[in-house]
Amino acid sequence: MSQVDPGGTESVSPALSFSDYVFPTPALACKSHGNGENGSRGGAGPVSTPSPVMRALECAADRTSTSIAHGTRQSRADIRDQLTQVTKWLGASMQLDAAQEAPIPPVIAREYVTTLRANFLVALDSAQGLDAREVVRSLRRLDEAEDAWRRTDRGKFITRLTGSDCADAIVAIAHDIRSPLCSILLLVDSLRRAERGTVNAVRDRQLGLIYGAALGLSTTVSNLIGAARGEGLVQGQPLPFSVTEVMHAVEAIVQPMSEEKELPLKLVFPISDGRIGYASAIHQSLLNLTANALRYTETGSVTIGCTEVSGNRLEFWVEDTGPGIPDDVLERLCYGFPPEGVKLRFSSAGLGLAIVRTLVEAMGSTLQVDSGSEGTRFSFVLELAQRRISSERPAFRNG
Repeated sequence: MSQVDPGGTESVSPALSFSDYVFPTPALACKSHGNGENGSRGGAGPVSTPSPVMRALECAADRTSTSIAHGTRQSRADIRDQLTQVTKWLGASMQLDAAQEAPIPPVIAREYVTTLRANFLVALDSAQGLDAREVVRSLRRLDEAEDAWRRTDRGKFITRLTGSDCADAIVAIAHDIRSPLCSILLLVDSLRRAERGTVNAVRDRQLGLIYGAALGLSTTVSNLIGAARGEGLVQGQPLPFSVTEVMHAVEAIVQPMSEEKELPLKLVFPISDGRIGYASAIHQSLLNLTANALRYTETGSVTIGCTEVSGNRLEFWVEDTGPGIPDDVLERLCYGFPPEGVKLRFSSAGLGLAIVRTLVEAMGSTLQVDSGSEGTRFSFVLELAQRRISSERPAFRNG
């Protein structure tokens, strides 16, 4: 069992009504001895016996503290003290009338309560003389205790990340990450250009590595934003743009990676340049595919191309001379967050190619993959009407 986050625990307020609750017996054994057993304490009168449900709960708390202590570095006594807060709260709330409002449950690590609930069910399975109503009430109380962590700051944060507005939260976080990454890319690129007059191989390589790492992070963040937005990636009406400018924009971004790895980056342009379509979507698709090709190609070259197929049909493609992709991996490539252990050529989350596929399909096409021992080729065909590009304004603006 993994170490439980100590930030998920809080002390119980002494003002709560269950703080002074004491079980009727000083100690409870996990083994049931029947409902009619009475205990005595130093000659005092008979003490009432706890119900089978409460006895099962105490038994479950003992087992839980032992199992968690065995799998973590925490002491059994410390864990048992935290679980006692829950058992006391549950015992006190069970004694309240239905019309009375139950006290707020204590906040301890959610994993503790989850394990306690599982062991409680096991203990109930072997208990005798159970009251069905009491069993149901105790399980409902444990559900409340299990959700008590949501009141903590950490719980509120996780709830937002997993709730109905999780996409907005992811986009907000990703935007905060992407801004400094873009600044790093600009600064590194400026340094590389300013120092080209002097030869310093070590510095040039270090700047190239910094640029490549920042570009990889920036691309991942952009893909995360795209995945959160879903179908909203391609919006508005198609506009006139220059295919050549889109390809040169991709080249400019990945050029430092190409130079650092000493891999030639080739471009193949269409005969007719001006088209009407979604330039930003095409740019992001080609950027993801090209960055991935450079990352996994050690020798040879990488080529970005666009060729006329027929009429207004254009094929965009990225080709590399890197190792081919196994068939079993190809089947999973286009889906984000693959099963654990599946190694993809894109990020471990598989978002890069998933975004490309989403963009391509939103533009009415299908992503094709052709992979073999001599390299891999990704391509998609789009119907793009021809259009003269005005020289008075830029035909394409990245971002």
